Amino acid sequence: MPDDQLTLRERAALLALMAEARELTNAELRAVAGFPLDGRPRRRLNERKLVVSRRTGRSFTHELTDDGWAWCRAELGARRPERAGYGGGALYALLAGLDRYLSRSGLQLSDAFHPDVEKQVRAAYRRLGRPGDWVAVAALREELPDVPRDAVDAELERLAATPGVHVRAASDQKALTAADRAAAVRFGGDDRHLLMIEG
Repeated sequence: MPDDQLTLRERAALLALMAEARELTNAELRAVAGFPLDGRPRRRLNERKLVVSRRTGRSFTHELTDDGWAWCRAELGARRPERAGYGGGALYALLAGLDRYLSRSGLQLSDAFHPDVEKQVRAAYRRLGRPGDWVAVAALREELPDVPRDAVDAELERLAATPGVHVRAASDQKALTAADRAAAVRFGGDDRHLLMIEG
């Protein structure tokens, strides 16, 4: 199916996921873009391997794949779709301006849309436990395979200095696996293996 057969809603979903540069729940996508990604549009984008969706409870979370990022980069220079309306016309004018800026500056699309690491860490924590639960840093890292280790480490250290967030060493060091030890974040002179967010 050629790209020009994507519906406006499907295009809008891809561009909203690009702008947020992170995994979004349907509720978050509705808050950002005004609509969820569900039903036929979700299935079509999943089948085209532009978006990966996974069920979380009774809803879905969505994230761009590498092919989805490539589609978005190509779409920056695309013509405005027919029947895009005023909002769509303005959006495609903005995308064309971004395309010109990236081309002139030599920057990549990823330079324009940096993922919010704090949001990603908090979302991963929520997937692994409830507020007040201790979650292994090793499990957290597995939930964030596309976030560089140093970015996660820096964010955990920053969050540990904020109220309601605790990053500590495991009390039973003998129970730690090799994976737990390898995944530990080190700051303040200590290896820390567990994360807890109170609320």
